[in-house]
Amino acid sequence: MITRNIDNLPKFGKLDGIHPLFTNEKIYKDIKSCKEREEFESKVLYSIEEAIDKAKLKDGMTISFHHHFRDGDFVLNKVMDVIAKKGIKDLTLAASSLLSVHAPLVGHLKSGVVTRIETSGMRGELADAVSTGLLDIPVVFRSHGGRAYAIKNGDIKIDVAFLGAPSCDSFGNANGYSREHDNGIICGSLGYAKTDALYAGCVVVLTDNLVPFPNVPAGISQSDVDYVVKVDAIGDPNGIMSGATRFTKNPKELLIAETTAEVIEHSGVFTDGFSFQIGSGGASLATARFLKEKMLKKNIKADFVLGGITGEIVKLHEEGLIKKILDVQSFDLEAANSLKNNRFHQQISAYYYASPNNLGTAVNQLDVVVLSALEVDVNFNVNVLTGSDGSIIGAIGGHQDTAAGASVSIVVCPLTRGRIASVVDVVNTVVTPGKTIDIIVTDQGVAINPNRKDLIERLSKIDINLTTIEKLRDKAVSLVGKAKSIEYTDKVVGIVTYRDGSIIDLIYQVKESIDQIY
Repeated sequence: MITRNIDNLPKFGKLDGIHPLFTNEKIYKDIKSCKEREEFESKVLYSIEEAIDKAKLKDGMTISFHHHFRDGDFVLNKVMDVIAKKGIKDLTLAASSLLSVHAPLVGHLKSGVVTRIETSGMRGELADAVSTGLLDIPVVFRSHGGRAYAIKNGDIKIDVAFLGAPSCDSFGNANGYSREHDNGIICGSLGYAKTDALYAGCVVVLTDNLVPFPNVPAGISQSDVDYVVKVDAIGDPNGIMSGATRFTKNPKELLIAETTAEVIEHSGVFTDGFSFQIGSGGASLATARFLKEKMLKKNIKADFVLGGITGEIVKLHEEGLIKKILDVQSFDLEAANSLKNNRFHQQISAYYYASPNNLGTAVNQLDVVVLSALEVDVNFNVNVLTGSDGSIIGAIGGHQDTAAGASVSIVVCPLTRGRIASVVDVVNTVVTPGKTIDIIVTDQGVAINPNRKDLIERLSKIDINLTTIEKLRDKAVSLVGKAKSIEYTDKVVGIVTYRDGSIIDLIYQVKESIDQIY
């Protein structure tokens, strides 16, 4: 490596003209400061402890993590354990989402290390603890686009972002894969981490795969990274790439998928060059397969597909039916490898993907989106966050964002799940407002929002079981009966925000003594 002798740099007087305060002496001092940190050679630190010290993390600050490692994540728990040992308290945890693997956070909530949480969703033991009122301050739930918007406008001010990466060089160029030095860990897109890296006060990348400079292409640029820490392991490959996608042989889900493809075909947006987003659930994945048949039959190609990407979408792209893929989260190994090897498969940030204050936001370019639901009510409001007993079990994700942005938003769900109705009078928790939902597809019929008279006219002409949302509700009641009311206390445990930051609903503490209602 060629180095300069900084001590022998020439000194000049003040610059004449526009900026009299901008002197070469200041530049000289800044370079000296840089040299003292040895940032000319590396940003690599020896431990998480050193990174926390260098970042000057202290009581009351806000820290963030991403969820691209899903239930294989080691990073969040590793960092939180070190923070706890250092005695730091009263932190706000602003993670893009929290999963079952993050159950150890319960201990940090009890000890006061973390006193506030902002996230898209949570599952498992952590969600149960929050639902029963462990935190004094309600969790703030945001959509992926809403979180990116809040970070950019300062409603969420991240002091230190701890971002795991499957590969990183000594200057901080990080990615969700490695082209030359593969250690077996791969997550694909770092879309949610990209926004944190751009706006956080200090950014620490943790990796178990330190590769030679330059690590290109970079999902996160060295210009947005302050420190790099080499750790033994960032995650379990099986947990990172398992459980996200589910293929189905369920006749009910296959019927929903086939009907959904039929609805898309006759919706008015199924033309050459259309765009779409489809989720990773069983019915959604099957929809992609049925849609493929229709695209081949009519010689229709999609200009792009957006959002969380699965192997099913990759197959359509490789077969020439999709021109470009915009990937904010790679759901499986096929999607991650496609991102690695295909130049028309691009990773995008959460801000690019779905922020409501971004005029060019990608969700606004969608023709159709297919979304899932825990329950839907007669006003087309959708709940994807709380279960039938009122407890937190899910995540907002990009649900609100894509429903608002797409020309046609379709929600798929079975009419009943066991003895639980999916179409109800009023949802437990309003996550996505009914005004942004156009069509509900169930195994017992299809309901169209009365505001979409154009869709009613189009879909009335085809052979599907077209009905009303009220009739679907009545059918569900006839099959499983009416559910008992959930008993809550007066304590608010969650605040559900809409993508613009406004409050759309509140989640209350469930009484612990309540019997199971189903």
